[in-house]
Amino acid sequence: MEAAVAHAREEFAAIRTGRANPAMFNKIMVEYYGTPTPLQQLATFQVPEARTVLIVPFDKSSVNAVEKAVRDSDLGVNPSTDGNVVRCVLPALTEERRKEYIKMAKAKAEEGRIAVRNIRRASNDVVKKQQKDKEISEDDLTRLEKELDQVTKRHVEQIDTLLKDKEQELLEI
Repeated sequence: MEAAVAHAREEFAAIRTGRANPAMFNKIMVEYYGTPTPLQQLATFQVPEARTVLIVPFDKSSVNAVEKAVRDSDLGVNPSTDGNVVRCVLPALTEERRKEYIKMAKAKAEEGRIAVRNIRRASNDVVKKQQKDKEISEDDLTRLEKELDQVTKRHVEQIDTLLKDKEQELLEI
């Protein structure tokens, strides 16, 4: 369940807000010598201004491939290059785009909640099988199911808190 919450946190970090954040580029794959390679392995990121990200590739020959990958991504940025670095200036978010990102964040949160509930269901199945095989008593079964429900509720609340924070961040102008 902790892993599901951590995954939701990473998904939220990848959603663009009004400020530049290197985590937005986590999902971008660059075609590097014929192999799809994560952008983080090919470059460093700098944020000199609130809405500007500089991507400095380790290998200067990959600048054009990095620029193409960023342009083709769903970030909505138009990168420019000077031969050594790729400069991404993030446009200001429109109200429509903010609502779209909030909708995307809610979908990611629901995926996280579903993952937590699936873990609870699998754990409940294991506990019920143990009780059926007479490994644990009926009282233990009831106690364990209550504990699982409490743990599930706590993790779902963590995801809801992350979502609320992300919505607040997206609505901030």
